[in-house]
Amino acid sequence: MVDEQMEAALTENNQEDKNLREVGHLAVWSVTSAKPGNGVELLRDGRTDTFWQSDGSQPHLINIQFQKKTFLSELHMYLDYKLDESYTPSKISIRAGTGCHDLKEIRLVELEEPSGWVVVPLRPAEAEGAVHPPGDSSAASNDPTQTLKAFFLQVAVLTNHQNGRDTHVREIRIYSPRTDPVKALGLPCSLNTQEFSIYTTLR
Repeated sequence: MVDEQMEAALTENNQEDKNLREVGHLAVWSVTSAKPGNGVELLRDGRTDTFWQSDGSQPHLINIQFQKKTFLSELHMYLDYKLDESYTPSKISIRAGTGCHDLKEIRLVELEEPSGWVVVPLRPAEAEGAVHPPGDSSAASNDPTQTLKAFFLQVAVLTNHQNGRDTHVREIRIYSPRTDPVKALGLPCSLNTQEFSIYTTLR
């Protein structure tokens, strides 16, 4: 059911990009605190009318741990100032590493009353704090050398609007670049051409 909801949400919000794939389901998710009934699972339920709510002191941490080193292109967060007001994050730090012991900040994002999807490029070469509209894949790259690679990703909510204490985050998605297996082998051809695509379905 969760996978079906996620797929529907991707279609509805036009988040799907042919050059990216969502990999959040491959990770283990945890948070530093959560109000009963508003746990970490609500970050991944495919719905924007539910939310994780912290229940402790700042910073509020969301930890995303992959079993193997993973290429990461973009982080998408759904925030809604109109509904959440003082619970809405205003400053977020994105950190990456092999574990919680060696995390380094790769982005510091400042937000002004966000309402909808916030897209944060994860390529280290990007300008710090850059945010662009959903569906714009200009910050994404299929070149693995230009993409962040990490075991551990952390989202730290440093401050909220109106000096709020606890925070609401309604959805998070993590995107990785799609890779062409033939190009990865160094061969001068691709299986993604129109000629090959006509053979992708058996009849």
